[in-house]
Amino acid sequence: MQARLFPGLGGNLQAVGASDNLTVATHVGELKWGVLRAGELFGAGLYGEERTPVDRGLRALALTAVFSTWIGVGAACAQSTDQQVPDAPKPQPSTAPLKDIGPITPGIGASAGPTSSSADVPQQAAPKAPPTPPTDVQTTPPEGGTPEEIASVVRTYTTYVEVPVTVKDQKGNPVAGLTWRDFKVYENDKWEPLKIFSVDPAPLSMAFVVDQSVTMDVMEKVNNSLGAIQGALSPYDEISVFTYNNGPRKLTEFTGAQGNRVPVVLAMAKASGREEATPVNSGPFAGCSISKNGGCLDSNPTIQRGGATGNSSFITIPKEIHTLNDAILAAAKELTNRPQGRRRIIYVISDGKEYGSKAAYRDVLRYLQTNKIAVYGTLVGDAARWGEGYISRLHLPFTMYDNRLYGYVQATGGLLQSERDLNGIEKSYAQLAEQARNQYMLVYASHEPPFDSKYRKIEVRVDRPGVEVIAKKGYYPSSRDNVQH
Repeated sequence: MQARLFPGLGGNLQAVGASDNLTVATHVGELKWGVLRAGELFGAGLYGEERTPVDRGLRALALTAVFSTWIGVGAACAQSTDQQVPDAPKPQPSTAPLKDIGPITPGIGASAGPTSSSADVPQQAAPKAPPTPPTDVQTTPPEGGTPEEIASVVRTYTTYVEVPVTVKDQKGNPVAGLTWRDFKVYENDKWEPLKIFSVDPAPLSMAFVVDQSVTMDVMEKVNNSLGAIQGALSPYDEISVFTYNNGPRKLTEFTGAQGNRVPVVLAMAKASGREEATPVNSGPFAGCSISKNGGCLDSNPTIQRGGATGNSSFITIPKEIHTLNDAILAAAKELTNRPQGRRRIIYVISDGKEYGSKAAYRDVLRYLQTNKIAVYGTLVGDAARWGEGYISRLHLPFTMYDNRLYGYVQATGGLLQSERDLNGIEKSYAQLAEQARNQYMLVYASHEPPFDSKYRKIEVRVDRPGVEVIAKKGYYPSSRDNVQH
């Protein structure tokens, strides 16, 4: 599009020859060219070839016209550009029903509800919960250590319970090579994870108790076997010797097991034993000449005042005295003074009979279970005879206990062997001492209150088929376990 500027001045512009060449661009890209042409116009008008002077007012009017045209063209381009932009989409109302919106909580808003009704979407079965893992499986390994290190564990108001365990196979041989993963300990039917596990041999503090109330033939075998007890002990062990017949007697305090003092003390423990004959007070073999109602009368009646004879008296058979409870209690008191880290055992060689003790079995057993003492033993005499040894464990009321030693051994986690000949007695010393020294030591922290004096039951399980687990059945907590070491 071409336009002529300043129509009132057409004659003057045409004289210059520039009006025909003035073109106004309608696009922004041609605007610059139009300005240049306007400048060319001004230059031609001012300084044409003939250099005709132009009035300054005329130049101002021309400049004003050029800028007005440029502004108009820019507005037209902007309007054309705005018409090409499409309108923004208008918001559409939601078609979701209000019933699909979850509950509305003040201050929080509405929770996300179901996207569709339960009738349209079939219900899927809930996934099965994974099986609950067992709670008595320990994943963290316990600490290890020697018996001396276990004894020096720092514990404040915490009961660390030590459980020596012996595991035997079906042939009675010890089972070696077990790890802490093979053991589980339960106290009062609650699983206790192990804190310390050790297989290192421990030095023994042995209280050796000799029964002198056995018969003469059995006592002779015991006397000949006493020298073998020293060979069953190591230089790190210590021994104290006790005897009992009608009451216990301590022959020596604890001394080195391989010292020269031990053979002398063991020689002092030898005795003659009691007579095998059984006294009879009735029948043709009765030792009396005058009898009445089947009983023996005194052959020398006492003449009382008035010439009357005294009342008839019967011969009373003396009862056998076997103070096993008192002997074990005396040995246990001596063991309580031994330092921590040593395995405390009482080794008894006896026929297992008990009668006439001042201490009760229940009190002695509690003392043993409180002070971590195990009882080992070799049965001799009638209790060692096959078949009779099992029958002797039974007790008839108001009679003598024929095998009370078995109860001590079972309750404290010890071992018991029955031997009748000299060779078997000597072998039992070495076997039991070796098994007492090489035990699995399990240590756990009790969940019970540390200041509770009630009895706590212990059960040890081993994850091996066909094995026999020998451990103490329980214990009583002691205040010594709560002392800081």
